[in-house]
Amino acid sequence: MNKGNSDEGGSAADLDHLIAEITTDAHGDDEQLRAIHRALQNGADLPCDAFVIGEPVSVVGFDYDGNQRRGLVARCRREDGSEHVIAASDVVLAQRSSGARLLAAYRKWLGLDPMLEQIAAPTRRKRQHKVAATDLDLTRPIELVVLSVKANAARCQLPGSERVITLRASHLWDVVPGEVAVVKPSKQWSYAGHPYLSGEIESARLDLPALGLLPLKLEDHGLWTPKEHYWGEEDEPIEEWAKPIIARGPRPQFEMEQVVPDRDPDDFESDPICDSNALKDAGDFAAACKILMDLCQADLRCLDAHAHLGNFVFDLRPDTAIRHYEVGVRIGELSLAPNFNGLLPWGLIDNRPVLRCMHGFGLCLWRLGRFEEAGRIFDRMLWLNPTDNQGVRFVIDEVRDRTVWEDRQAE
Repeated sequence: MNKGNSDEGGSAADLDHLIAEITTDAHGDDEQLRAIHRALQNGADLPCDAFVIGEPVSVVGFDYDGNQRRGLVARCRREDGSEHVIAASDVVLAQRSSGARLLAAYRKWLGLDPMLEQIAAPTRRKRQHKVAATDLDLTRPIELVVLSVKANAARCQLPGSERVITLRASHLWDVVPGEVAVVKPSKQWSYAGHPYLSGEIESARLDLPALGLLPLKLEDHGLWTPKEHYWGEEDEPIEEWAKPIIARGPRPQFEMEQVVPDRDPDDFESDPICDSNALKDAGDFAAACKILMDLCQADLRCLDAHAHLGNFVFDLRPDTAIRHYEVGVRIGELSLAPNFNGLLPWGLIDNRPVLRCMHGFGLCLWRLGRFEEAGRIFDRMLWLNPTDNQGVRFVIDEVRDRTVWEDRQAE
C-alpha cells in the first residue's frame, strides 16, 4: 500500500513502524485488515467521541466482515440515538485520543492522508459534543476547562474530552479562557438540547496538560546571522543586551502557526481580530469582547484573542490581564522545545500574537512588582526577536533596577 505523508498523529516513519508492528505475520490484505481491526477494536477507548463530516457522533465499535473493498467500518451513534455504519476511514477521532493514531495508521495503510481534515466553512463552526447527564458527579467538585466567558454564562469543556457544557455561576469574570475552573455544582439541566450546570466557582488555575491542545506548528525560515543584522550606526557602541546575542552567532528562525478560527482564507479582508479592534475603537466594548471570546471558544490556540483580551483590562485590572497574557504565552510555549534557541522574528507576521502575549505578560509582571520574572520574559523576547519592534530594550534596565511601575509612569 502507498504510505502517504507525515502527520500530526505521528511521523510517517512512526506510522510505518506501527503498521509493521500490527501486521506482523499477517499475509495479504485480508489478514492485514483483520489485524488492524483487532488493534482498533482493542486499542480505542470505546465508545469514543468522533466526527463524521463535521457532525458529532459516538463510535461504539469497529467491524470487518471480510469485504476487502469495503474495508473497516465504524458503528456510529448520533445524538438522537440512531446508529449508522460509516467507513472507518471517514471518521475523525480526537487527535490525542487512544484510537487516533491507530486510525491514522489504517488510513496510511489505505494510501490516504493519515489525518482526515474536516474543516467547516469559515462562517459555520463545527458542532461540538455535549456533556451527558452521566458525565458529571454532582456530589463532588467538578473541573471544567473554560473556553469563553460571556455576560452571565461560561462555555466550558470537560478535561480530556471535547464535550461542552454551559456554566452559570456568580463571579464568572474571575476566570479567563484557558483556565481550569473548580466548580461546586448545585444543579444540572438541559434546555433546547444543550446541557447546563449551575454552581459556585471555588478556584481557577492554569493547567496546560488539562487543555489537551496540539502545539502550534513551526515553519523553518532558514538561518539568521547577527553579522547581517542592523545594530545601529558604525560609530555607535553595541548595547549590552545585544552583545550575548551577537556572540551566540547564527541561529535558526521560525514562524509560529497563527490560528484565527473565523478568518476566511479566501478573503484577505476577513479578520475578526481587526473587527474586534474596530468595535472597541467605536466604543462597543461588549461586541468587541464577544468576538474575542468566540475565537477562544472555537480554538484556545488563538493567541491573538488572549493578547487582545488582556489589552481590554490592562489599564484597570493588571491582575486579570496577566492571566489572559499568560494563557497565550504558555500555549505558545507548547510549540517550543525546552532547549529552543531559535528566533521568532516580528517580521514573520504570524509570530506577532505570541510576542504580543509575552509583551503584555512582562509589563503586567512589572506592574505587579514581580521584577525578576519580568526581566526573564523581556530577556527572552530580545533573544527571540533581536529587532525588538516592541521596545523591550528601552525598559529592561528599569526592570533590572527594580523601578516601580507607578514611579516610572509619573516621570
